[in-house]
Amino acid sequence: MAEIKVPELAESITEGTIAEWLKQPGDAVEKGENIAELETDKINVEITSEHSGVIQDLSKEAGDTVEVGDVIGHIDENGQAAGDGASSEEKQQESAAEDKQETAPKTSEEASESQTSDSEETSEGRPVASPSARKLAREKGLDLTQVPTKDPMGRVRKEDVEDYEKNKAAASSQGKEAKKESAPAPKDEFEGKPVERIKMSRRRQTIANRLVDVQQTSAMLTTFNEIDMTAVMDVRKRWKETFQEQHDVRLGFMSFFTKAVIAALKHFPLLNAEIDGNEIIQKQFYDIGMAVSTDDGLVVPVVRDADRKSFAELEQEVIDLSLKARDNKLTLKDLQGGSFTITNGGVFGSLLSTPILNGPQVGILGMHKIQWRPVAVDQENMENRPMMYIALSYDHRIVDGKEAVSFLVKIKELLEDPESLLLEG
Repeated sequence: MAEIKVPELAESITEGTIAEWLKQPGDAVEKGENIAELETDKINVEITSEHSGVIQDLSKEAGDTVEVGDVIGHIDENGQAAGDGASSEEKQQESAAEDKQETAPKTSEEASESQTSDSEETSEGRPVASPSARKLAREKGLDLTQVPTKDPMGRVRKEDVEDYEKNKAAASSQGKEAKKESAPAPKDEFEGKPVERIKMSRRRQTIANRLVDVQQTSAMLTTFNEIDMTAVMDVRKRWKETFQEQHDVRLGFMSFFTKAVIAALKHFPLLNAEIDGNEIIQKQFYDIGMAVSTDDGLVVPVVRDADRKSFAELEQEVIDLSLKARDNKLTLKDLQGGSFTITNGGVFGSLLSTPILNGPQVGILGMHKIQWRPVAVDQENMENRPMMYIALSYDHRIVDGKEAVSFLVKIKELLEDPESLLLEG
């Protein structure tokens, strides 16, 4: 019998949550085949089988937290999958024998052993229940701790779960008591209005904790400016088709902003730094984080050595990272490090916002929606121009207001005259 263990993940990750089992007991599995998906603070990791055989049992359920090295199931290397002829009949006989054994009267010695086993399981916070009861409760989305049982030993059986599902009102008094312990607010908090409590995913909890931590440990401030995007839009219009023909990628706005940010960071290097105790670590490289929104929350994959990449390479890498984020294929290497971050709320229609620092970085640039507005081009004339508000949030502990404002002005100047980016090197 081979063990299914939680593999080594990364130096900074020691535990995760089982997001989904891809295989169930009785399923055949090949060596190297995915068995489960594990959600960690940063990425989703697929647990693969180190052996070929049949899944014998799974000791953890979806939603359970597990640590590196934990045994979460077993594989019978000599077994056959359920439904494979005689093997299926054997499993049915074993199942019937198990059910018969559960319902058969116990001797005093067996009852004593059962009571000891049950008390140990209860002490771990899990109700004592038969496998069929657990399976039915999981399928119906029921909490076994709220299911009353007629068994004198307190074991929840399949029929108990069925009765509870048919008549939840009979168990409402016990259900209310259980909820009082977990709910931080009194039951009448919402005055009888319908609500739904949804457990936060591990990643969402991590994001929430880090955002709060950044605001509590940094002196964050935001400054704003606006850019006339006429020149950039003109360049894109003139070179759009030729660029795509030569590089097989669309010329977007992100490459222009990345180039402008890198040029501005070279002029104001403290925005490309971080604080370590009483020291400032001033980075001599330009690994730019690109905030990407996914169904599971915001992630920030990093474009390495962005200063050495061409416009086409930047556009292609942004696309590749976005697709990997959407498909949960980002690796830890994709997310680690980074010296400065760019976030684009404009893709969702945001006109103006205050981005939160991606700690321990001390600067983040927020892009926003391009909107046509009347602009005074001189003292007498007004013109409709495509305008974008930009925001820079920075850590005031090492970045002064003068540097922050000058940084944004530099980006504005470069993008309103995009050909000047060629001179920045």
